[in-house]
Amino acid sequence: MQVGAASAIRHTSLCLVVAALVQGCASPPPDKIRCAITDINKEFQQQYEQILQEKGIRAFNVRPAAAFTGTRSALFHLGMRLEAQDSDLGLLSVAAPAPTPLNQEEWKRVAQADLPMMQRLAANCVGLAGWLLKFEPEGLEIVITATVVPASGGSEISLTARMHQVKPPPSGMPRREYAPPTGVRMALDKIWGQIERELGVKGRSA
Repeated sequence: MQVGAASAIRHTSLCLVVAALVQGCASPPPDKIRCAITDINKEFQQQYEQILQEKGIRAFNVRPAAAFTGTRSALFHLGMRLEAQDSDLGLLSVAAPAPTPLNQEEWKRVAQADLPMMQRLAANCVGLAGWLLKFEPEGLEIVITATVVPASGGSEISLTARMHQVKPPPSGMPRREYAPPTGVRMALDKIWGQIERELGVKGRSA
């Protein structure tokens, strides 16, 4: 009975600690929170820039005007809305509530892949509270910018992505600046696939 009682007390104590953290009763100090957000942003930024080097630009054997129209149609097909465009300069900006252009099933895969990394980085600064962090796409918009320029044999299309806050997250925690790396990879692959379908030709690394 004593062993069972001790085990119950330990279990209850752990539950109380976790409950306090979840409810914000043991919020980390601001400098620890800044440390966590800085470390997460640094890691996500490094991976984002590496992904863009690998997947951010494709060349297509089509005229720039056709590439521009096809890119716009592809992004519309994936649920993005037009924010701004200049066909003469080959610039196109679209946006949509996160996690678009990913669907909810794809977003679950992103969270499974990248959430442990974010939690580990945060825990280095804030301790146990870091393992309670969640991705909070609510209140975020994904903004994608496409640039189409003439290139040898046709056109070159480049894509970038950023997050724009529409409203604060439910937790009240500061937002990170970069999207999860797996999400960036999956979104780029999905967009390029749709652009290829719109243009009727395969893209190649530029």
